[in-house]
Amino acid sequence: MYVVALTGGIGSGKNEAAKQFAALGVPVVDVDAISHALTATGNPFLQQIRDLFGSEVFNTDLSLNRAKLRALVLADPVQRKKLEQLIHPAIHHAALNQLQANQKKLQPAYQLLVIPLLFENNRYQDVVNKALVIDCDEQLQIERAMTRSQLTENEVRAMMAAQVSRERRLQLADEIIENNSTLEHLNKQVNKLHKKLIKTCIVSK
Repeated sequence: MYVVALTGGIGSGKNEAAKQFAALGVPVVDVDAISHALTATGNPFLQQIRDLFGSEVFNTDLSLNRAKLRALVLADPVQRKKLEQLIHPAIHHAALNQLQANQKKLQPAYQLLVIPLLFENNRYQDVVNKALVIDCDEQLQIERAMTRSQLTENEVRAMMAAQVSRERRLQLADEIIENNSTLEHLNKQVNKLHKKLIKTCIVSK
């Protein structure tokens, strides 16, 4: 099983890049999607979050108030650690199950694992063959994140501060796609890298 981990800072364009890889037939496992599924209304996992953080991070309809929980963990590293220790193992287990199921059913040349906190989280080292970083200028990151998620600049900067620095991320990358321009430019780079990865996987078999 050959796994390429796709990562990048908030607002870098990870999701758009992942969509373009998926359009090329690459199976995509997204840890953010797994996290949202685990914390969706009705999921038993929510009770563990309630036990840790109380009812104040929930709405009156018993759904998780993601904004309140995000604000809580960004403001307090201890609370953030508690959340990470709770949810990361569950996400890791689900991600591995999806990768294994894809490999068995689809037998792809390679799979894409979309994981924003790849370099902050050592759980995936044994399964990842190559780290792909989607990179863009930090001011563009901020503008994109504010537009996409209706966050304030301070909120975006707090989220960026909780991640490894851009410089460190680029140092750790095996492959880099620059995303300062258009979707067409991004698509060209994705296609070029896809062809390279296909060749790499054929040779490695």
